[in-house]
Amino acid sequence: MEENRRKGDEGMDYKTAAREWSRGVFRPIYVLYGTETRIMGEWVDHLVSSALDAESRPFALSRYDLTETPLEAAVEDAETLPFLSARKVVVADGAHFLTAAKDPSRAEHRVEALQRYAAAPAEHAILVLMVAAEKLDERKTIVKTLKNAAVVLQFAPLGPAELAQWAAKKAAARGVSFAPGALDALVARVGPSCAALAGEIEKLALYVGRGGEIGPEHIEEMTARTTEQNVFRLVDEIAGLRPERAMSILHDLLQEKEEPILLAALIARQFRMMLSVKALEEQGLPYAQIAAKLGAKPFAVKQAGELARRFRRQTLERMLAELADLDYAMKTGAVDKVLGLELFILRLAAAAAAAGRPG
Repeated sequence: MEENRRKGDEGMDYKTAAREWSRGVFRPIYVLYGTETRIMGEWVDHLVSSALDAESRPFALSRYDLTETPLEAAVEDAETLPFLSARKVVVADGAHFLTAAKDPSRAEHRVEALQRYAAAPAEHAILVLMVAAEKLDERKTIVKTLKNAAVVLQFAPLGPAELAQWAAKKAAARGVSFAPGALDALVARVGPSCAALAGEIEKLALYVGRGGEIGPEHIEEMTARTTEQNVFRLVDEIAGLRPERAMSILHDLLQEKEEPILLAALIARQFRMMLSVKALEEQGLPYAQIAAKLGAKPFAVKQAGELARRFRRQTLERMLAELADLDYAMKTGAVDKVLGLELFILRLAAAAAAAGRPG
């Protein structure tokens, strides 16, 4: 039992924490945070199946939404002895009080109840606190307490290799596989979020049928692009000297009721990313280091880097300046919003064509 009640290991990751369970080691408190909520949820499901047998689960597992339920209800549950089970698992999601962001909860939380519990957690309980946030607010006393008393685990977006392995396992579980290049096409279409990918893999698996192979053509046919990915395509078409295709994408986005000012902001964000990646690549940094330096997803950095090679740095800087002017003109009514975007696309395409190559 002593091994089970050790203090949290700050340097532990969620895979290492899960490996302890095979030895019967379960920590009294886990704090989970990060933006990769799908992996976080799978980790909790694995914890529950490892800590509780199927027969006792209905009596020994409690789940709380802390945006609706006070924190002390979860703490009191953890303190209460389990029924028909040697241990219980209490999962409390929405622990926004651990972050610096505004807490959206309708419930009032008495954090001091958790403070007291962390000092002497129940021997029979595993308390799991979850929050979908990039980081915790380490200035808060409760966060400092939990970093000493609990195992604190981050669930960041998966890297390209981990993401490919995860997606392949999800596809295999549904009896399908990816053709060469198909997974890259899927990630390019919906982004690297595991939650988004899981939904698309389920849909594609049903489409190709058990034993089938998901190809790029199925992704093109069945999967909708996000607004951000359509903006990336728009810039890609401009870089490839295909302004008519870029204009078609723009009009499709406008037909979907996307706000022109927002589209201009997304285009500017893409150009800023491209300029930053280009500058750091010129310093000899690999994509992984660039992503860490920019605080961006590795996949987005790779995309931006490949696109940035088609532009000169001066062109990127000029386009960013033009986009700033366009933003001001749109917001002050000096130019029609749609016309302003159309003229920007044509000017950029004309500049690329005059140079004799993209950029």
